[in-house]
Amino acid sequence: MSLTPVLDKIDSDISAATDRLLELLRIPSISTDPAYKADCDAAADWLVKDLNSIGIKAEKRETPGHPMVVGHVGEENTDGPHLLFYGHYDVQPVDPLNLWNTPPFEPKLEETANGTVIRGRGASDDKGQLMTFVEACRAWQAVHGTLPCRITFFFEGEEESGSPSLIPFLNAAKEELSADIALICDTSMVARGVPSVASQLRGMMKDEFTLIGPKIDLHSGHYGGPGLNPLREMSHIIASFHDTESGAVAVEGFYEGVHEVPADILRQWEGCGFDEKDYLSNAGYTEAHGEKKYSVLEQQWARPTLEINGLWGGYQGAGTKTVIPSEAHCKITCRLVGDMDPAALRKKIRKHVEDRLPTDCTVKWDLDLDGAPAYVIDTTRPEFEAARGALTEEWNREAVFSGMGGSIPVAGYFKSILGMDAMLIGFANEDDAIHSPNEKYDLESFHKGIRSWARVLDALSKA
Repeated sequence: MSLTPVLDKIDSDISAATDRLLELLRIPSISTDPAYKADCDAAADWLVKDLNSIGIKAEKRETPGHPMVVGHVGEENTDGPHLLFYGHYDVQPVDPLNLWNTPPFEPKLEETANGTVIRGRGASDDKGQLMTFVEACRAWQAVHGTLPCRITFFFEGEEESGSPSLIPFLNAAKEELSADIALICDTSMVARGVPSVASQLRGMMKDEFTLIGPKIDLHSGHYGGPGLNPLREMSHIIASFHDTESGAVAVEGFYEGVHEVPADILRQWEGCGFDEKDYLSNAGYTEAHGEKKYSVLEQQWARPTLEINGLWGGYQGAGTKTVIPSEAHCKITCRLVGDMDPAALRKKIRKHVEDRLPTDCTVKWDLDLDGAPAYVIDTTRPEFEAARGALTEEWNREAVFSGMGGSIPVAGYFKSILGMDAMLIGFANEDDAIHSPNEKYDLESFHKGIRSWARVLDALSKA
């Protein structure tokens, strides 16, 4: 089957493809808010109908939460590979609404200094990315009446709310969903116009604790001085988590399981077009604030972190209230790399805190938090080089194997539950404002993303 007419079809159909994406973006499928349950159902129904319209046998599968969408095509194609494509149709909440320049669920095309963008919640994360693959399949079907290989489609509706139904669903549908390799389009390019295949994902460990001092809030005039203040003790503990000179985490044993990046991968990262200055300035920084002996990309992709995500206690209202609070609270997360064990790391951090508790201060830990190890991808498989070549040809720029600072647990679950590796290819840019007001997706990312997947499908069918 020839690739050229497929690419021509994509080009001639891009306006209609964009209209279809805008239609999907109008559905406010916010998975974390029960008020939008019907909208999540509507988004799943929309995807089922759209897949069916191009000859893919798809259906909505109910879960205790929001439904999954599963579709199959090309079962008769036993010569080529069997691919599983994953994306998610749910989106983040839109708060704060007053910071949006346009209504988040009234998507539109907008001209910017970097070209035309698709503006709206979910445009980049993940509806626009999901639809790049669907539109590539639509073009293949329109031109050849079939796809170059067997494909299973798997769309989730709870990715933005912790995926509570995912693991049970994968276990129950293990035989149906297992394939030769999984494809995931929920990532970004390392720099604008530089196609990227993720080679590693950081894991995650979450924890939350409360320091408890006096039995009740105390009058700071009566007890100020002799009284232990949990907020003061919390500040000491928080400060002890990091070495201020090196920027390294100071928890004993924290770096167990961390590996240095191989020299050949480092060389590839150094030449990938990533601009440290732009990356930092986009967030309002003038310099990096992590481990000082590592580059920004190494800090983001290949080094673990311990972050303070929330810190509170005492009086929060207007004016002042002269109390010594009885409790202080802290939320932390750690991004994990290499062979770091989230359960073992949690014990080390808790010991670090408990060893620093003064007399009359106790700690209470949240007991209902999860964790996931890092995921290192086997890019030596021939499919990865085939995909990298296809991306290079489309973007006229050598595709790179990149790291990722974030965590995409589903990739690890595909390995641990379904026994297959995942290939993560995405076309988002760092300025897409995912999870933030005014989210967008470059029209070029959408258009060339569709063309890229058409090329990747062709390359994988021959790998």
